[in-house]
Amino acid sequence: MSERVERAGLQVDAGLAAFVESDVLPPLKLDAGAFWQDLSGICDRFVPVNRDLLAKRDAIQARIDAWHGERAGQPHDAAAYKAFLTEIGYLVPEPGDFAIGTENVDSEIATMAGPQLVVPVLNERFALNAANARWGSLYDAFYGTDALDAPPAKPGGYDPERGAAVIARVRQFLDEAIPGWEAALTGGDCPHEFATRDGDPAGGVMFKHNGLHIELVIDRDNPVGAMDPLGIADVILEAALTTIIDMEDSVAAVDGEDKRHAYANWLGLMRGDLTASFAKGGKTMTRELEADREWMAPSGSKFSLPGRSLLFVRNVGHLMTSPAILLADGSEIPEGIMDAVMTSTIAKHDLDGLGRYRNSRKGSIYIVKPKMHGPEECAFTNDLFDAVEDMLGLARHTIKVGVMDEERRTSVNLAACIQAVKDRIVFINTGFLDRTGDEIHTSMRAGPMIRKGAMKNSLWIDAYEKRNVAIGLKHGLSGKAQIGKGMWAAPDRMADMLDQKIGHPLTGANTAWVPSPTAATLHALHYHKVDVFAVQKDKAAEGVPPIEALLTIPLAEGANWPEDEVREELDNNAQGLLGYVVRWIDQGVGCSKVPDINDIGLMEDRATLRISSQHMANWLLHGVCTKEQVMDSLHRMAAKVDMQNAGDPAYEPLVGNEQGPAFQAACDLVFKGVEQPGGYTEPLLHAWRRRKKGV
Repeated sequence: MSERVERAGLQVDAGLAAFVESDVLPPLKLDAGAFWQDLSGICDRFVPVNRDLLAKRDAIQARIDAWHGERAGQPHDAAAYKAFLTEIGYLVPEPGDFAIGTENVDSEIATMAGPQLVVPVLNERFALNAANARWGSLYDAFYGTDALDAPPAKPGGYDPERGAAVIARVRQFLDEAIPGWEAALTGGDCPHEFATRDGDPAGGVMFKHNGLHIELVIDRDNPVGAMDPLGIADVILEAALTTIIDMEDSVAAVDGEDKRHAYANWLGLMRGDLTASFAKGGKTMTRELEADREWMAPSGSKFSLPGRSLLFVRNVGHLMTSPAILLADGSEIPEGIMDAVMTSTIAKHDLDGLGRYRNSRKGSIYIVKPKMHGPEECAFTNDLFDAVEDMLGLARHTIKVGVMDEERRTSVNLAACIQAVKDRIVFINTGFLDRTGDEIHTSMRAGPMIRKGAMKNSLWIDAYEKRNVAIGLKHGLSGKAQIGKGMWAAPDRMADMLDQKIGHPLTGANTAWVPSPTAATLHALHYHKVDVFAVQKDKAAEGVPPIEALLTIPLAEGANWPEDEVREELDNNAQGLLGYVVRWIDQGVGCSKVPDINDIGLMEDRATLRISSQHMANWLLHGVCTKEQVMDSLHRMAAKVDMQNAGDPAYEPLVGNEQGPAFQAACDLVFKGVEQPGGYTEPLLHAWRRRKKGV
């Protein structure tokens, strides 16, 4: 048990208290006693409401379970189902016409369209890489990935043939996006306005297309530039306009020590002094935040462009509590309340200009709020942010909110959810995996679900994706907020990403998640191909699709799969579950590239785990499989996961350690999956990780 200190009736982890009182509050000239007293007051006001909202979730779920249980074996009655959901308050009345009133929103969110990164706050190197991914080398992105339709590079250093293919591909992009661009370098009549470093194109030129910048790096001393007739050594794209620094699904933060680390890294990003040292090529490298980029307009005036992504911070949702602070009654503080206060106080360093760089030039704090169930919970967040603003002396709606549309009760009531935060909302998005996990859990007792791979083709998914954009446009998000789409999970499959992810801007979404800075650079090409804001105008005219398809439960017809298909499905889920859990529990790694059953590396976090565990729990509940079959898959897939991680010196094998916390956590996630609130994995993961840490 970590040492605690008493602060205003709260029992605070000593390390966290010392960090707040020595690093966070003094530069802000905030009194420590008043800070803890204010936090205690916020807890007194909001903890009971938080608990009531969670109790309402459970009560609604119990009524839905009972409704399906009473109709077991009967055909699903869609009309009766919708009427029932309305009766119990799961479906609320659609609000009348309204438009969001959010003000002081940075252009990266409001008026630009481009990629978005999500990165775990606990990994300093990854966080810095993501923050610096505002600009990315298109040459490097093509040279180092399968996105280039050319033979792979020959071993032994730089391959001139592949380099030539890269240059040809990038020239194709330039010709399509900014035809006639060469004239800017040859002194001809260029049809596009461009900026220079110091008035001379020989120092590099900058174009703007679809709101995004394209930099041509001119350097004839560079080996690549020396071979280029125009001296172009690289083409740099404005890529990750925004990055979400994640304290939720991609991290394993289970105690005061972990939370202090998370908050310290967020402070380092806000102050601009976060660094990361690592070994590369036999040398120690140090990474830090990039400076802004200076340019000269055609008029001769100087201007700068941000060198970094605009940073959001994703707080924890309403469910989880943290032992980092104990309340007066000895219970743990709701982690989302703690996050709201801590991350906002830290972000005030940016608002007060205390850092090396500015994050928000509009004076806003951007918090992504996940896993809210319906408009009441959104209203709770709005009230909580009001209270934090009052505590910190901030103007109303300084704290902006991004609403993750990843829970079923939110997506079926999305307009009402937006209305509940209408003056601070800057973001809605869709998240396939969490939303699927909640789809399964909500309708757990309705019957066995279709196979996981078939979910993407189900009626509710199509309705979910289309309605999210349409509702956002109807209520005025275009030009004021982001409408986002989900993650491309395969960072090694950039050719497939280039082929498929253009579908996101074509829906009218002005951002979408990518798994790496390289992916951000390549995904930026899609926003040059698609004028998202023109698409939004067309989509807005189409109106909002009806809700009936969204309420279609993805039940399997017959559910009589042959034994080999059942085994195949169980193996796929078990392998993904074990591959993720073993790193989470044993190493505290909340997000990493995990090989799937076919040895394809996928970026996975708790959302992946939620759908896999809930799907297995659903099939087990309805007799599609037996406990023995599930255990058989878990044991066989443990051997496969061990083999896939054989090269990791920190890895602890699963085989022979089946009574250890990692394997037991995986078992619990399946066999206790039906009873988990919302089907969430966090309560079990946190319990087993704490046991592993001995806290």
